[in-house]
Amino acid sequence: MKQTGWYDKSTNGIVVMVNPYSQKEQIQQVVYRILDANLDRAREGLRILEEWCRFGLNNAQMANECKQLRQEIAAWHSVELRAARDTQGDIGTELSHPHEEERSSIKAVLLANFCRVQEALRVLEEYGKLYHPDMGKACKQMRYRVYTLETNLMGYERYQLLLRSHLYFVTSPAENLLETVEAALKGGLTLVQYRDKDALDSLRLENAKQLCQLCHHYGALFIINDRVDLALAVDADGVHLGQEDMPIATARQLLGPQRLIGRSTTNSDEMQRAIAEGADYIGVGPVYETPTKEGKAAVGLEYVRYAMNNSSVPWFAIGGIDTTNINDVIDAGANRVAVVRSLMQAEQPTLVTQYLISQLHRIQPSIPS
Repeated sequence: MKQTGWYDKSTNGIVVMVNPYSQKEQIQQVVYRILDANLDRAREGLRILEEWCRFGLNNAQMANECKQLRQEIAAWHSVELRAARDTQGDIGTELSHPHEEERSSIKAVLLANFCRVQEALRVLEEYGKLYHPDMGKACKQMRYRVYTLETNLMGYERYQLLLRSHLYFVTSPAENLLETVEAALKGGLTLVQYRDKDALDSLRLENAKQLCQLCHHYGALFIINDRVDLALAVDADGVHLGQEDMPIATARQLLGPQRLIGRSTTNSDEMQRAIAEGADYIGVGPVYETPTKEGKAAVGLEYVRYAMNNSSVPWFAIGGIDTTNINDVIDAGANRVAVVRSLMQAEQPTLVTQYLISQLHRIQPSIPS
């Protein structure tokens, strides 16, 4: 039986402690155990990511990348590294953290396992240099591939949720802001934008943090109006920019490719420019006059009809839309709408959310999505 450490040896009735390894061999065994544990950790994390790519996203390309990475890591998992395993003697099996005991959403599961894989590959990169001259370099390249996979997967996940979102709640300042948003989330809402033009940055930051946590708890996207810095600070899913805000290309440089960027548009020229600049979605309006866009004339339903026939990205009709006129907007061609007052001022936001979503889901399949 293979010895992994000190053991008892009896000599003339006297028990002495004997180590079967030299100092060099002891260090080698420790390195082998570290490599074995982290090879397991990386493969396990990748398998969790692969299952979501396969069954959750139905994305063969990303699922295959996870599988390829698993197989490349497995190629380094030699018999001698496995033989060094000492599960019973591993103090790490008793260590845990409260955050490991629960996951609030699919996103939390994915992020936790991306971190797990990346950390394991970093360990393998460093200790692997003591095992094989090529192991460190191989694990370094795999770690970069995992970073790219994370960017692609999280961006894809966000965009897929955007496509599935037909009701977009844009907030306005209110004392019951959090309660109203949560009530709407309970009604099935999956897309929220935090908009507050006048509050102090300290308050906006605190509100954004709480709203972001709330939205992610319910599996919804959280967007910040205008402020790229706030979006980065709270790890929001993206920003929504007006015509006078920074260029989309600049926002993309700051936010990276995995976050969403929306742009408000009021006419066909603005729409086509926003699409050409790389907006992930656009706002179309204001359809009706609204105090939210004070001083801007309503564009009416004609622009909604234009968007139906000409927009190549998801678009949301916005401006004065509520339970009394949503069907007129739908009949004009909209299958996504954004609302402000109809939820912020609703006595029962959950029920209003459910009603608006039910109307949007009755759209005929012939209308482009």
